[in-house]
Amino acid sequence: MKVYTQSINFNASDTLLDFTQKKVASLIKFYDKIIDAEVFFKLENSSDKENKITEIKINIPGNELVVKKQFKTFEEGVSTAVESLKRSLRKSKEKLRATIAT
Repeated sequence: MKVYTQSINFNASDTLLDFTQKKVASLIKFYDKIIDAEVFFKLENSSDKENKITEIKINIPGNELVVKKQFKTFEEGVSTAVESLKRSLRKSKEKLRATIAT
């Protein structure tokens, strides 16, 4: 699975990119038909501590799943977004199985 990353308003470190690649690539265990993933890191110009936005878009056949999280760190955002996507991918897979079984 190909994972595309973009960082907006800053340059992402190699450590963050490697962490993101591993976390997002682990989603293939839950749904093997993932086409690709797009990850966007945005740094908001605000005085709020939770100014780091992580958005992950997963493309699967016939659909796309998008999760957007805002946290103090990008790593925390990636971890939480990946957990949300795991649940969404399981639901998509169950729906697909129900459709086939009918």
